[in-house]
Amino acid sequence: MFLRKDCAECALLLFLIGIVSCYNMSRPTVFIANPSVPKIAFDILQDVANVVSVSGYDRESILKEVSGADAIFWASGLKLDKEILDAAGPQLRVVATMSVGYNHIDLAELKSRGIPFSNTPRVLDNAVADMALYLALGASRRCFEGRQQIEKGTWKKYFDTQWLLGRDISGSTVGIIGLGNIGQAIARRLKGFDVARILYTGHREKAEGKELGAEFVNLDTLNRESDFVFLAAPLTNETRNICNEEFFSKMKKTGIIVNIGRGELIDQAALIKALKTGEIFAAGLDVMTPEPLNTDSELLTLPNVVLTPHIGSATVDTRNAMAELTAKNILRGLAGEEMFTPIQL
Repeated sequence: MFLRKDCAECALLLFLIGIVSCYNMSRPTVFIANPSVPKIAFDILQDVANVVSVSGYDRESILKEVSGADAIFWASGLKLDKEILDAAGPQLRVVATMSVGYNHIDLAELKSRGIPFSNTPRVLDNAVADMALYLALGASRRCFEGRQQIEKGTWKKYFDTQWLLGRDISGSTVGIIGLGNIGQAIARRLKGFDVARILYTGHREKAEGKELGAEFVNLDTLNRESDFVFLAAPLTNETRNICNEEFFSKMKKTGIIVNIGRGELIDQAALIKALKTGEIFAAGLDVMTPEPLNTDSELLTLPNVVLTPHIGSATVDTRNAMAELTAKNILRGLAGEEMFTPIQL
C-alpha cells in the first residue's frame, strides 16, 4: 500500500519534502551505495536531496565517498558497519536497505547512534516465491542433469522407461522453514500444485498458517515427513547452519531442499556430502556460501543440484519497487517521520 500512485501519496510526498526543507534549511545529502540502483530512486530523491552515487561496487569506494551523507541508501551485499558509519560522519540520521534481509547491517551500531533503519519487505515476495518453485521443480525433475545428458550426447535414442526419473510435487508433503511473507507466498503457490500437506515451523503458530491450511510442527517432524523442504527464514544466530549433517541424515532419501533465504542457513559441506552419497535426492539453491560462489566449488560438479546466482528478486518490476520503497523510506526518515517499513532496533 506504500507504493500506490494516487493523489494522496503525491500530496504526502510534497508535504514531506516541505518538512525536510524547513528542518534542514538546506538540501540533505543522500548517499546511494550502488551505482546500478534503478532510476526511480534517483527521480524521487533528487526532488528534495543532493544525491551522491558511489562510483564503484567495492568497499574502498564507499568509504571514500560516503562522507557527509545525511542518509545512506544501502544496496550492497557488503557489511554496513561501524567503519562505514564513522566515515559517513556524525550528521548521518537515516539508513535504509534495498533488501528484505539485513544480516549484513550492524543493527547494534545503528541503535547506539539512534539512527532509524528500514528494509523492503513484501514488494519482492512474489518474485522470490516464483524462484523457489522454479528451483523445486528444476531439482525434482533433474533438469540440470538432463541438460548435461544433451550436451554430452548421451540422450538415449530409445525409450527407456527408467531414464531420468524425477519426483512429483503433486501429492507431496512440503515443509517450509520460516512462514513469513515469502514463506506464505510459497505456500499459496504450492496449493496450485495439489500438494497433499504443507508443514511449517518457526517460533510460534501463525494465523496465516491456518488460513493457508498449513500445519505447525516442530523442526524434527518437518524434516522427517517432508518430501520438499523450503528455506525462507532470516539468517540469525539461531538459524545459522540449521540444515547440517544431522538434519540431512533425518531427511527422506527422496527429499529435496530448496534455499532462497541465505546461504549460511545450510552447512554447505554437509549438503555436498548428502548430495554425493544419495542421502537426499536433490537441491535447488539461489543462495550459497560464499557469494559469488568459487568457480572450483564442488557444488558445480554435482548433477543433482540446480543453482542460480542469488537472483530471486531480480525482475525489472520488483527491483523498481524495492528502489522506490527504499527512497520513500529515506524521505520519511529525513522528515522525522516513521518510515513505511521500519525495523525496530
